[in-house]
Amino acid sequence: MALQARMAAAKIAVAVFTDEASIAYLAGFWGYLGVEFGRPTMLVVRADAEPVVITPLMESEMVGAMTWVADVRVWEDAGQRSWARVLGEVLGQAAEVWVELGQIPAIVRMYFDESGAVLRDIGPLLGAQRMIKSPLEIAVMRQAGAVAGAMMAAAHGSLRQGAQEWESALAVIDAGTRKAAGFLTAQGMERFVSPMIHNLQVLQSGKDTSMVHRRASVKVYERGDPVYFCFCNMAQFKQYKLGFDRMFFIAEVGDRAAHVQQAALDAQAAALAAIRPGVMAQDVAAAANEVYASRGYATGYRTGRSIGLSYLEAPELKAGDETVLQPGMTFAVDGGISVDGVTAGRIGDSVVVTEGGCEFLTKYPREILVTEG
Repeated sequence: MALQARMAAAKIAVAVFTDEASIAYLAGFWGYLGVEFGRPTMLVVRADAEPVVITPLMESEMVGAMTWVADVRVWEDAGQRSWARVLGEVLGQAAEVWVELGQIPAIVRMYFDESGAVLRDIGPLLGAQRMIKSPLEIAVMRQAGAVAGAMMAAAHGSLRQGAQEWESALAVIDAGTRKAAGFLTAQGMERFVSPMIHNLQVLQSGKDTSMVHRRASVKVYERGDPVYFCFCNMAQFKQYKLGFDRMFFIAEVGDRAAHVQQAALDAQAAALAAIRPGVMAQDVAAAANEVYASRGYATGYRTGRSIGLSYLEAPELKAGDETVLQPGMTFAVDGGISVDGVTAGRIGDSVVVTEGGCEFLTKYPREILVTEG
């Protein structure tokens, strides 16, 4: 495991991972219970020994079939085999344990606080390893992009005067699920991968367009309404998550709304043009911010973020991030601006950095999009 070599070089003896994305990246599996039920799954990695998976008994059969890790230990809700006891047996008398401090669940943090172990943050070490995606990861992300494209086409097709927001959300879920199912088989590990697209659709329309992360409601679309779709919590496949956004206008678009949307489009285009190996992350944001400034608009705090198994990875395309871009990095690159609390411009795509610049993982027209009716 590449992480073990990094740990040995940094003189890290043992690390415990609880974040679903990190476990999927390192051990190749994910569960469906989740720590929100008080049932943590953990991966214990030592620099000089084979890793250990600790998982609830009820999920152990599936986990064992998905992961390459040979040592899978189970715990039970009742009786003496609690997760805390099993974790204690695996860790022994470790005085220092490395964890992802920003991701560790409260119940696991309390266990370590009571144990007296000193906690260190392994997040930056793993984050650096995850920055560059492998060809296999990028291939999966391209499939995720195809799923997202089907979702956006369905969103576009659902828009008409008199329709309701929730109808668009259902169309998105149906189209994305059907596209994802087409990439899967019932063989091997894929038999554990669900094609179902889920989560509440981020959808903002009409006078609510500037309300970030508003969800689809029973609101009726009216002529001239802007409609914004964000798929950042839905565009995913085999746990890989993309950023993908588009703004549409029902039947017509006013001059002011068009001007703001064009600023977002042009800012994103400038950011995309700046992406290439050797450029610092903050320089990509600066290219977008220059466009906003030329149009008389203030800018947001970032132009994009690294994507992968987590919704947010390192680095970020924002002022102060001096990470140098390299081929294989993947980003969600946004154009986003709100004016006077009502008018907004939005666009977002996912890309992979290449030797010559970047290539799109998500594909849909990057222009002012006006529906036919």
